[in-house]
Amino acid sequence: MIRKRICIVATVPFALKWFMTSHIIMLREEYDITIVTNGSAEDLSGLLGRHVSFFPVRIERKISIRNDFIALFKLWRLFRNSHFDGVHSILPKSGLLAMLAAKVAGVPVRIHTFTGQVWANKKGLGRQALKYLDKVLAMNATRVLADSHSQSQFLIDNNVVNASSISVLAEGSVSGVDVSRFKFSADAREQIRLEKSIPPDAIVFLFLGRLSKDKGLLDLSRAFGIAAESDGKMHLLIVGPDEDSLESEFVALSVRFPGRVHRAGFTDCPEKYMSASDVFCLPSYREGFGTVIIEAASVGLPSIASRIYGIIDAVLDGITGILHSPKSEVEIANAMLLLASAGDYRLKMGQAARDRVLNSFSEKRVSEAFADFYREIFRNRNLS
Repeated sequence: MIRKRICIVATVPFALKWFMTSHIIMLREEYDITIVTNGSAEDLSGLLGRHVSFFPVRIERKISIRNDFIALFKLWRLFRNSHFDGVHSILPKSGLLAMLAAKVAGVPVRIHTFTGQVWANKKGLGRQALKYLDKVLAMNATRVLADSHSQSQFLIDNNVVNASSISVLAEGSVSGVDVSRFKFSADAREQIRLEKSIPPDAIVFLFLGRLSKDKGLLDLSRAFGIAAESDGKMHLLIVGPDEDSLESEFVALSVRFPGRVHRAGFTDCPEKYMSASDVFCLPSYREGFGTVIIEAASVGLPSIASRIYGIIDAVLDGITGILHSPKSEVEIANAMLLLASAGDYRLKMGQAARDRVLNSFSEKRVSEAFADFYREIFRNRNLS
């Protein structure tokens, strides 16, 4: 039996390794996979090999008419010459270019995974322009995936996609959670707390991700400032690269609360910082789903997070965490005080969060749904 050929396109290798590894491992059992992204084969260590090859194309995250046209041409030429049965894209820029090139090249199956909309909280012409590009992307795809049911409905309500063309795998998320990796470790808790001089009885609120304003970091800082005045055991741990020059905000906060505000940069072992913490915080303004929430949940952390599309699929309000209005410092502070003081309630929420991940969001469950999706797509294509 001739193996079908699938090309998977992303702007950066990191996205493929973080979101698509388990999918690629499962797909390569039945299909020949070609990965297209920036960088080199070394950036994809662990992914390449049996039935998985690499073709580099420079796709820039920022708009560049000249470079984007060159990337579009290279993708079109690759798709035309390679005769792929399907092209799958992830991330906005690579999605737009890949779907356009695949459509012109005549690739029969064209699929894009939406992981959030950069225009969701923008206004004016900028919002309309970015929204239009997502609509063009969707028009050139044969099917699209969303990583949450609420994101799917958001895209339908905004006339970006038709309800008949969009799907959500399993209960949502791009790739689920590796529950054997994201689990509580007493050793990691002790190690990180020793490194950061965090007392054993401190209640640690964790943010882990890109430090950017649209993640609500300024709201979290102010909320901690309110709550920490009333509870001396509360600590704040911020982990991730600073993309919006927010470091000074946390330096100032650490001056107000000496020894209770802690920073770490990029980490490739987020599960260790989750084990060292007690509550996860994501006061974001836009998320497609919020995978980091279910990763923290798998470690046993309840979450305090914004009540926005995407996140409302990742957190069950009052059961696995507490949802708050976006940009509401007071609501965030009140949730912090409640979970800091109600230890039994916090632990019960954390256990419920872990159980939900095991039942609905395991990596195995989502990857099996991904493989089933492709089997159905190609089966229907062969019947048509």
